[in-house]
Amino acid sequence: MPAFTSPPNVQQFQSLVWDLVRRIPRGRVATYGQIALMLPPPPGVDVEAYRAFGPRWVGGAMANCPDDVPWQRVINSKGEISPRPGAGRQRELLEEEGVLFNEKDRVDLKKFGWTGSDEEPKQPSLF
Repeated sequence: MPAFTSPPNVQQFQSLVWDLVRRIPRGRVATYGQIALMLPPPPGVDVEAYRAFGPRWVGGAMANCPDDVPWQRVINSKGEISPRPGAGRQRELLEEEGVLFNEKDRVDLKKFGWTGSDEEPKQPSLF
């Protein structure tokens, strides 16, 4: 498997990532790997290589995203905010949106995870 340090067309890949992340609703999160799997492998990159490198490329896209991308909604596969400068601000923004963290500083991905649907989850009716 060839080693890819970045996607063949960085600008195109990052644009696809940002467009997808803009669809994550308020109060929901997605993982780097999940975002990668929602996008097709770039031309010339086989599926196995893409599975290995795609989440890192998504991380690179998020590190360079424009201001209108809700970067705070992308977290790691453990449901944690990856340690780096800005991690505290990311948590603040998520908590302002209603995302809760447990005692291990993790988000319950079953409860707050986004599945790729543009619809908000339906709230159970009280009637």
